[in-house]
Amino acid sequence: MDLTRAALLAGGAAVAGVINAVAGGGTLVSFPAAIAAGLAPLPANATNAVALTPASLASAWAYRRELARDYRVLGVLFLPSLLGGVAGSALLLVTPQRVFDAAVPGLVLVATLLLLWQNLRPAKPSAPAKDGAAEEFALPSRPWLVFLLQFLVSVYGGYFGAGIGIMMLALLSSFGGNVDIHRLNAIKTVLASLINGVAALAFLFAGAVDPVATPIMMAAAVVGSLAGAVVARRIAPSKVRWFVVALGLVLTAKLAWDRFGPPTRLARPEPPAQTVERGVTAARAGLAPTSTG
Repeated sequence: MDLTRAALLAGGAAVAGVINAVAGGGTLVSFPAAIAAGLAPLPANATNAVALTPASLASAWAYRRELARDYRVLGVLFLPSLLGGVAGSALLLVTPQRVFDAAVPGLVLVATLLLLWQNLRPAKPSAPAKDGAAEEFALPSRPWLVFLLQFLVSVYGGYFGAGIGIMMLALLSSFGGNVDIHRLNAIKTVLASLINGVAALAFLFAGAVDPVATPIMMAAAVVGSLAGAVVARRIAPSKVRWFVVALGLVLTAKLAWDRFGPPTRLARPEPPAQTVERGVTAARAGLAPTSTG
């Protein structure tokens, strides 16, 4: 692989690691970087999920102090996150390349609109702690509803993943009362690690990831996530999200134009329908150096 493509992969993954630790939505940076480096959309998504999993674990470790009081909430959300991650990754593995290519602009747009909604949503004022104790989660009286909502979010996360952090922050804040945002972020990071980890195992087992791009992105994302967790308490997440929203809108337009726009695309033969396994073969061919250099 040439240095330009390696730099694209590493830069996109490092920035994604920072953004995920600070605000969420980093996949909207690393995913297009992988495509720009030569991967087809479907294997780029699988490779991205595998590469960002260690970064999520690193961020979770960095938030270990905030997690000390919230193991009960993690216990409630663990099973639906696990099952949803399995279902979403299985769905991706049986999705034809052509179908996924057509769905990607819509998926990116959904993730971008989630970020936009999070930015426009009024922030909840922090309530003073009672008797010096931290605010507790007000878990709903209908646990099946929490299970269902987290399961659906996790299915989306296993399938595509962009914006899953924002989805979970919205869900957690709906029953978190005035719990500190850093505690919400910590729980979100652990659950995202679980969902990405389950999906990563499925993609690795299916041979759906690119062996050249994955270690480059993985190392860069870990560095970025550790740096992001350190600065997360000093940077307003909304400022980062506004940047990602702008990026997501541009990316949506670009992907939609590439897939549906120019009539000249129709002059080229349509690629046969393929699943992840065949898609990653094409991606590897795109990453391989040419004979002309």
